[in-house]
Amino acid sequence: MKRQNRNIGFFFVITGATFWGVGGTVAQKLFQDFQIDVEWLVTARLLIAGSLLLLIQYLTRDRKQIVEVWKNKRNAFQLLVFGLFGMLAVQYTYMASINHGNAAVATLLQYQAPIMIIVYLLIRKQMQLRQKDFITVFLSLSGCFLLLTNGSLSTLSVPAPAIIWGILSGVALAFYTLYAASLLAYFDSLVIVGWAMIIGGMSLSFVHPPWKMDFLSLPLEGYVYLIFVIIFGTMIAFWFFIESLHSLSPKETSLIGSLEPVAAVLTTVFWLQEPFGSFQWIGTACIIAMILFMAMSKEKEQVLAD
Repeated sequence: MKRQNRNIGFFFVITGATFWGVGGTVAQKLFQDFQIDVEWLVTARLLIAGSLLLLIQYLTRDRKQIVEVWKNKRNAFQLLVFGLFGMLAVQYTYMASINHGNAAVATLLQYQAPIMIIVYLLIRKQMQLRQKDFITVFLSLSGCFLLLTNGSLSTLSVPAPAIIWGILSGVALAFYTLYAASLLAYFDSLVIVGWAMIIGGMSLSFVHPPWKMDFLSLPLEGYVYLIFVIIFGTMIAFWFFIESLHSLSPKETSLIGSLEPVAAVLTTVFWLQEPFGSFQWIGTACIIAMILFMAMSKEKEQVLAD
């Protein structure tokens, strides 16, 4: 029975990570071939996926938490901040980076968030720089340099707006990671993320209402891509990742979770035929190596602490 649970866990995390990565590439397809507006897609994605996550919480877990999170003023305020400056910021900056560049670069730039967290904690004097941090920073900066320049100091291989939005996406993800910790200590992740998505989606609705789109002009293929991004690339991806934690260790989920940038790069290059230079492949390998190194180091620290 335990072996069966682990197999299910591996299925969940592999599927979830792959959906996350491929979802960004499919969003790029929507922007390029169907002229879908970034604001509209982010709004629809957040509102629908958030509502479905809360529905899953209601049907399968402690449904009281859906309302209880709003009863305490401090929790309610934190949730609003998280929804606006965490969830909405991460989703919008990531999609904007894809729109100006491509899903591969946007995903890899977003994965610079751990470096930003290290810098923040150093400034706050909440940690000391260790040898593993030097390795992490070196892999990250080397990977970014090669990814964005393809080994040439004279030119950028990626449009500047895509780089700026991608870096901002990393900053937003760092805030998202740090700020949510106190809320997740008391409430299920489906509750916090579900409400945060709805808050972000409702806020962006004032900029681009989800009902203001020419639905009749969108072909069937476009609707298939939309469903994938919203349902599979957002709701199911997050839900499956959370479910995998019930039968796998954090190390296993973190390591297999590195499939996300791999899936984004492979589908961007081979499906959308985006050009990718040899030095960019080396940069991608450096960033993925950084993710794996951090995951393994974190697990080792946990074992020593236990």
